[in-house]
Amino acid sequence: MTEYQKIIPPEKGERITFEDGKPIVPNYPVIPFIRGDGTGVDIWPATQKVIDAAVQTAYGDSRQINWFKIYAGDEACAHYGTFQYLPAETIQAISEYGVAIKGPLTTPVGGGIRSLNVALRQIFDLYACVRPCKYYSGTPSPHKHPERLDVIVYRENTEDIYLGVEWHEGTEACQKLIQYLNETMIPNSPELGEKQIRLDSGIGIKPISKTGSQRLVRRAIEHALRLPKEKQTVTLVHKGNIMKYTEGAFRDWGYELATTEFRQECITERESWILSNKEADPDLSLDANARMVEPGYDSLTPQRQEEVCQEVQGVLDAIWETHGNGQWQEKVMVNDRIADSIFQQIQTRPGEYSILATTNLNGDYLSDAAAAVVGGLGMAPGANIGDKAAIFEATHGTAPKHAGLDRINPGSLILSGLMMLEYLGWQEAADLMRQGVATAIANREVTYDLARMMDPPVDKPLKCSEFAEAIISHF
Repeated sequence: MTEYQKIIPPEKGERITFEDGKPIVPNYPVIPFIRGDGTGVDIWPATQKVIDAAVQTAYGDSRQINWFKIYAGDEACAHYGTFQYLPAETIQAISEYGVAIKGPLTTPVGGGIRSLNVALRQIFDLYACVRPCKYYSGTPSPHKHPERLDVIVYRENTEDIYLGVEWHEGTEACQKLIQYLNETMIPNSPELGEKQIRLDSGIGIKPISKTGSQRLVRRAIEHALRLPKEKQTVTLVHKGNIMKYTEGAFRDWGYELATTEFRQECITERESWILSNKEADPDLSLDANARMVEPGYDSLTPQRQEEVCQEVQGVLDAIWETHGNGQWQEKVMVNDRIADSIFQQIQTRPGEYSILATTNLNGDYLSDAAAAVVGGLGMAPGANIGDKAAIFEATHGTAPKHAGLDRINPGSLILSGLMMLEYLGWQEAADLMRQGVATAIANREVTYDLARMMDPPVDKPLKCSEFAEAIISHF
């Protein structure tokens, strides 16, 4: 075990280890926690109390979390010294113990780390940002039927523009890069035509890799397989109609993974059309099936029509025996949607979607938009999961003007704690927390942010600590 200088691990407890990307959890794990800045002083104690009560109620003394206080953000600077926003000991502790939970963190202004949250994701290769967006009855929402939305966003966490590879306008490096692109790369790429980058541009790089895309989609499909049959849908969200070799590749690599590694468990939407067409008419010709699958088939070139016919024949040859005659309806459905379209559809047709697998930037927007439908970031949990570590977190900011007043809503961090218990495999304790949160809100036992938006408004909202007690009372 590591010897730490300014933090003290608990005397009891064991490390969580990982095997094939899955946690191996002892009955008395040590779990590091970062209190968080601003309202972290309020929401972390409330969250810890709820988690501990749920574990105690579910398992008695046979299981217990041994908490290990570590530091990041402003609290780390106070403990370790100026500008020590992310101490080496914090990184070492998370690396050693595997699973951690944290409150909101201040992002330093000016130089240094751009975002502590992004830094932690990249340091530990936490490539899957998991954001469930589920409605709890009674939660104020701007939508008439927020209960129809029940989705889990799987957002790739380590690539895309968040990698932070960019150059400031006017710098020598930026000017050299623009010159190289304009004079060498673009002219030698016929498909780019005569495009040119303006000389007064800043430049950012958007890397999307096959490795990063497929490991994210793999986790999304594995999650779908654990859901009830009616929820087993994975939607690949992308902007591939514009960015064909990054966003479009994400979609293609997602389909490739689903139809190779998960061939027996998955069906693509397009494949389901081909199979269902044949099921409806066993004597249907390839040409007729292709016409039903491909919009505008009759206006396609003969070569393209032949390609679609070959696609239909290939699907029937490959999976008719294993997926045909209705068998595909028991498989995980994998489809794809353009990013701007899905933003509309989670509001207009939310019941059609279950798990959304997406690139980093699209996932950032989409998860916040979905959270707004079900009540806002105050009720939105989050997890960042990799193959050797996982960090669960509040998804909102630090709200420093509310710090220390015991009034802020701890729901986001409490629900993140619920996700953590599910990740540990402690489902009975997680179910108690879900029941407690749902019942407290349904009974209008809520903090001021929800109380003022209810109809009619709640006259006496609960304090942050009182909300935790209300949740526990409904276990």
